[in-house]
Amino acid sequence: MRVYISVDMEGIAGVAHEDQTDPTEPRHAAEYARSCRLMTAEANAAIEGALAAGATAVTVSDSHWLMRNIIADELHEAAELISGGPRVHSMVEGIDGGFDAALFIGYHARAGTANAVIDHTYTDRVHEVRVNGVPFGEVGLNAALAGSFGVPVALVSGDRALATETRALLGEQVEAVVVKEPLGRHAARSVAPAVARRRIHDGVKRALSHGHAPFTVASPVTFSVEFARTRMAEMAVLVPGARRVDGRTVEYTHDDYREAFRAWRAMYSLAATE
Repeated sequence: MRVYISVDMEGIAGVAHEDQTDPTEPRHAAEYARSCRLMTAEANAAIEGALAAGATAVTVSDSHWLMRNIIADELHEAAELISGGPRVHSMVEGIDGGFDAALFIGYHARAGTANAVIDHTYTDRVHEVRVNGVPFGEVGLNAALAGSFGVPVALVSGDRALATETRALLGEQVEAVVVKEPLGRHAARSVAPAVARRRIHDGVKRALSHGHAPFTVASPVTFSVEFARTRMAEMAVLVPGARRVDGRTVEYTHDDYREAFRAWRAMYSLAATE
């Protein structure tokens, strides 16, 4: 069994504020370094759970911000690490490598979710993403890309809001490990990191003990992206085939989810140059 693990930071136990996740600001360096250690430890818990379930190969994708957060010399030796960017498939780079299941560790709820820790969808430039009319966060966007390669999501971990979003979109069969209760965007009641790691280990072992169906999106696929400001939409519509539907919203349609996802990546990246 080949297992793919995508690891973000905002959903890690003990992380409650964006300052704790910021690799670019020197005054946050101590908090960020601590979060990297916590992130690496939760990745290891997932790896160990996968090995206990019979995994023969594990790939870990560092999926937060600049994607250089996991401490390589502290990562379990059984896993390969994908880090750095930019990457065509972003948070799930390498998902096309013939995996049997995917695990999303340290994930968070989509932009605009009430009572969710550090809610956003890839970037604060985006208010909402809808795929074929359905609001998607990072769980949905990445699960559908994994599904396009035949890879099902077996487990997610993060806060309660993330668990609720995942079950509503992907179904109750997906294991959802809750490591903290959201008290607001920048506040949470978290279990101890050691407890979170045990929950993740045991949850992964359970999740991989049975099969899961890949999550797929019907064709044609339309991404509708509402940006924070009109200037961002002006830049995003430069993507060939994109169309602007109102002041802040740009749409893109393609028969292939993978190509639509590439256009989404380009749109939000262009929006950063506004």
